[in-house]
Amino acid sequence: MDSLLVLMFLTALPGVLSFQSPFIDLEPQGSNRSSIRFLVLGDWGGLPYPPYVTPIEKATARMMAKSASQMGADFILAVGDNFYYKGVRDVNDPRFQVTFEDVYTQDSLNIPWYVVAGNHDHAGNVLAQIEYSQKNFPYYYYELNFRIPKTDSTLTIIMLDTVLLCGNSDDFLDAQPRLPVSGVLANRQLLWLQERLARSKADYLLVAGHYPVWSISEHGPTDCLLKKLRPMLKKYKATAYLCGHDHNLQYLKESGIGYVVSGAGNFMDPDVRHRNKVPRGYLKFFNGDAGTLGGFAHVEVDKQQMTVTFIQARGTSLYRAVLKKRDLFL
Repeated sequence: MDSLLVLMFLTALPGVLSFQSPFIDLEPQGSNRSSIRFLVLGDWGGLPYPPYVTPIEKATARMMAKSASQMGADFILAVGDNFYYKGVRDVNDPRFQVTFEDVYTQDSLNIPWYVVAGNHDHAGNVLAQIEYSQKNFPYYYYELNFRIPKTDSTLTIIMLDTVLLCGNSDDFLDAQPRLPVSGVLANRQLLWLQERLARSKADYLLVAGHYPVWSISEHGPTDCLLKKLRPMLKKYKATAYLCGHDHNLQYLKESGIGYVVSGAGNFMDPDVRHRNKVPRGYLKFFNGDAGTLGGFAHVEVDKQQMTVTFIQARGTSLYRAVLKKRDLFL
């Protein structure tokens, strides 16, 4: 993809995205439902050579299908590193077929996938993923709005491109992102985010991206996000931040905000080298055991609360966290 074309796309579209995003109509799943349910999957991007998938990706996909069928799922949030190790070349890249379509085949996973790009995706052609995904990946960053069925409550999810915001990273050389490719575009996304957070009246306000704010594992806390994103999450009373990047499952909590790391879709990593970089008491749960064959998070949001359940591919619920709806008057 010509770099000038990419730059033009990045520069032009935010004007279109500056308007309030409409509410998304959920597919009816029974007349008695009164919640929104979704899965959070990160770092699920297979392999760039045969067989193009890993055993963990396949096992996790099977358990996702079972959980979506039994617990319910309206959509899936895919939080980056969708195609290892260098993304896709173009919209006709066979990786879409062999790493995605041939793996997540079950009917219960035939629901919208809302996607953000990770550092490995940015090593390839992210615009090709946007073109392939069409409305479910409309731009590098975007907003999703939902009404919780049979209630007067709402859910907003702000999808970020943390690579454009902070820069790319080399997993083998440097755990921290380097400077963004364009300071102007990074600042534009940051201003867009601040505007969306500031005006949100949603009962539940989630932000999702690829890099973690807090993590005890290989990559650790992301310095750029600690500086730029974390203060906004606290100021505007976000409910939770959802991410991947580290290849395990983690739950951390700070100032009432839940930090969900769900990066176990393709590999598992027990590394806890950055545990001393996270303040004492923040970490509530960690699993990087390869014997669990990967995992993901199931989220249910109703009028009273948001429940996050971490599920391993072998079929066991590992940990459950409950978060309260926002109180904008405190």
